[in-house]
Amino acid sequence: MKIDSLKYRVLLWFFIITFSILSLFGFAFYQYMEKHIYNDIKTKLIKKSTYIIYELEHNKTLSSLEKEVVLVDIEASIVQNGKIIEQTQNFPKNIINYSNGFTIKESEETLQGSYIIQLTPSKKIIITTHDINNVAEDVEDTLIIFVPLLLLILVFLGSKLIDKVLIPIQNITHRAKEISINHFSTTIPIPKQEDELKELIVAFNDMISRLKDGIERMDRFNSDVSHELKTPLTIIKGEAEFSLKKLRTTKEYQQSITTILEQTNDMEKLVKDLLLLTKYSKDNIKHSFEKVSLDSTLLNIIAKYEYIIKQKDIKLDIQKLEHITMEANLTLIYSIFNNLIDNAIKYTTSNKNIYISLYKQQNQIHFYIKDEGIGIAKEHISKITDRFYRVDSSRNKKIKGFGLGLSIVQQALQLHNGYIEISSKENEGTEVLVVF
Repeated sequence: MKIDSLKYRVLLWFFIITFSILSLFGFAFYQYMEKHIYNDIKTKLIKKSTYIIYELEHNKTLSSLEKEVVLVDIEASIVQNGKIIEQTQNFPKNIINYSNGFTIKESEETLQGSYIIQLTPSKKIIITTHDINNVAEDVEDTLIIFVPLLLLILVFLGSKLIDKVLIPIQNITHRAKEISINHFSTTIPIPKQEDELKELIVAFNDMISRLKDGIERMDRFNSDVSHELKTPLTIIKGEAEFSLKKLRTTKEYQQSITTILEQTNDMEKLVKDLLLLTKYSKDNIKHSFEKVSLDSTLLNIIAKYEYIIKQKDIKLDIQKLEHITMEANLTLIYSIFNNLIDNAIKYTTSNKNIYISLYKQQNQIHFYIKDEGIGIAKEHISKITDRFYRVDSSRNKKIKGFGLGLSIVQQALQLHNGYIEISSKENEGTEVLVVF
């Protein structure tokens, strides 16, 4: 056992405290026993002396009283002018010169109590006990043996108890040492007992789960960024090399700069979307919640798309709009509405309709959007919420996007304990129902 270990320090403090308590208890118990024995002897002698004096005043002698039960366990004498004039058969002479009152003569094994009453200036009566076993000394001897023995037993039991407490902590330490950036599978079995150790182990396992989730999201972010940025970076590099290879016309330079700017804007939006996907988790989302007006947020987004709607000659019909507020993350709520409306507008052709509703039903919040756009084939619906998934390559050329919108919507809904249902038919349109 390490001398600076927690177990050693706890045992040392336990030893000091237990030794102090047992020592104080032993001392107090010994004092109580001694005082109790002295008081018993004194009370007994006072009662006996009262009876003897009473009998002597009625013309009885010590010799006659000695035959009675009252003097069976004591001795008495009458002393006048320093001399014994009358005594019981076994009266000890060495008590004559004791001072008046109660006195205890103590040896290692016995006690002898005496009580002296001054009857007249020259006459006094002395009453004394026989030798009494010194129980207080016996108790003291017992405590001298018992306290160290009990202390050793308690320290031994304390050591076992500390081991029982520290073993789970040692397991946590061992498992923590096994954790690395690439190894988060280690968890500690949760005990059945409902105690602080179970709380510690549950908290440790939760921490490992959060770390694992964080690392996975970081790895996914790095992978996504490195994968999706290759194309725009290649284009930017190609345009730059093309412009620097030789002198170009003003129109060619403008075209190259325009292409670089477009790719830069696309990269900026991509990184922003990816950061949004990795920023929030179940553990930290609650801290960002605030009171959000869903209808106001929805109207603000619709107002943002008014120009595009007019330009494409699309009719956007708000069929039902209730005033609804909820505790939520405003950024993610905005992203949910924005992505769904943006998709509906992007994939709806001219002279078609988009229908929107926001309402409460059975204590649930419903957001419904339906478009009359190009629709989605049945085999693609289950995959369209996957990251970077786009229905076909031709659509990638016609309509800009990275395939992150619905992925963001789904993750945002999961963080708000919501879900999304999508149904679609090719060339007829798509219906999306969001439920909080």
